[in-house]
Amino acid sequence: MTFEELRKANEAINLVDIKGKMYAPVSERVKAFRMAYPTGWIRTEILSNEGGVVVMRATVGVGDLTLGTGTAFEKETGSYINKTSYIENCETSAVGRALGFAGFGIDTDIASAEELANAELNNDSKEKINDPTRRAIIARCMEDEVPLQTVLRCAKINDLSEMTNAQHMRLMEKWETIKAAVAAKGGKNE
Repeated sequence: MTFEELRKANEAINLVDIKGKMYAPVSERVKAFRMAYPTGWIRTEILSNEGGVVVMRATVGVGDLTLGTGTAFEKETGSYINKTSYIENCETSAVGRALGFAGFGIDTDIASAEELANAELNNDSKEKINDPTRRAIIARCMEDEVPLQTVLRCAKINDLSEMTNAQHMRLMEKWETIKAAVAAKGGKNE
């Protein structure tokens, strides 16, 4: 493949904006790779999976030629999503890196959009929620007639000022279940 053909494949990639910088999602890198190499291959291998930490290698190529290799690791406790999908997330990151090293989607960075979003999630997960988010939770409690004490108990905190972004995400994912449980108990805080 010529550099011009690689450039054409990369032009077909739809980038996503993450904090003002454009990144190529892994799915777009795969699409560009398949456009350039319809008979190309992508292989993944778990190098280690112990104690909730997986290390994976991905290799991309065509015929007998290896075009790129990428390695990634994920912790099962790294994010809320990783609790059920840390192996899949690791595989996606490794494939994205291998395709990046093969030249796909690297006009801005080797890191894929998924890698950056996961890093941001892990970084943000320990930060406390801000005042507008606290006010939004209180407003939603009032609107849905869910006692704030029930929310605090579900989040395993004593005060909204203790809530992290990760706890807030988990709370929002199970909000409808909490709301239904409160309604079933007649609005009682138990």
